[in-house]
Amino acid sequence: MKKLITTISLIFAGVLLAVSSLQAAEPVRLSGPASMTEALKELIARFGAAGDHAQILTNIGSSGAMAKQINEGAPADIFISANKKWMDFLHDQKRIDPASERNLVGNTLVFIGKKNPAVTSMADILNLRQIAIGSPKSVPAGEYASQAMEKAGIYRKLEEARQLIMAKDVRQALTYADRGETDGAFVYRTDALLAEQAVILFEVPQDLYDRVTYPVALTIEGTQNPEARAFYDFLISPEAMQVFEKYGFSVGK
Repeated sequence: MKKLITTISLIFAGVLLAVSSLQAAEPVRLSGPASMTEALKELIARFGAAGDHAQILTNIGSSGAMAKQINEGAPADIFISANKKWMDFLHDQKRIDPASERNLVGNTLVFIGKKNPAVTSMADILNLRQIAIGSPKSVPAGEYASQAMEKAGIYRKLEEARQLIMAKDVRQALTYADRGETDGAFVYRTDALLAEQAVILFEVPQDLYDRVTYPVALTIEGTQNPEARAFYDFLISPEAMQVFEKYGFSVGK
């Protein structure tokens, strides 16, 4: 009887120790771009399945909005930006760990809409009624799109004609075009792959906009969180690169 009680006590103590260990693990707060939503969901699931039990709390949206939130004190351990501009902003504000900053993956800009053989180039979109883009002030995809339109010499014409519809992030721009609420939208190729009705009408020439890169870094707070460091290491691992490729991102460039 005493042996049974002792055995039960040891098992109970082990369970308590395991539970307390899980509770003691700090959550990881990840701020990432809307264009990575599906890839990040799968990566978080794989990280957990590998035996790492830290809770990953995500803040998904436009890179500009999240960078400003982090700079104003919003909790974050890892930041992934859809362009270098907002990572540089946090770097200048001394909010990220410079040693951890690196390019994670890449992407390309495309123009989508319902099938339309009359739209095959930048000049053709002048004939459309409304075009959705992410707000260039905070959405990298919108910034790339405006850069491309300016170089193509059509941005001012579209703006003056009020043909541009500003979206809060690239996914909202995708939704507008996919539902037919606008005649088209500038989005990343990875977003276009998720469209149900809209198709890629043309790929935006690379010489019209800066190369799309997604830098990642630990925040200053994140360097003090072992779980955040573990997830950061997982994000840059070969396994994670395979997941990013699955969702259309370019790796190793």
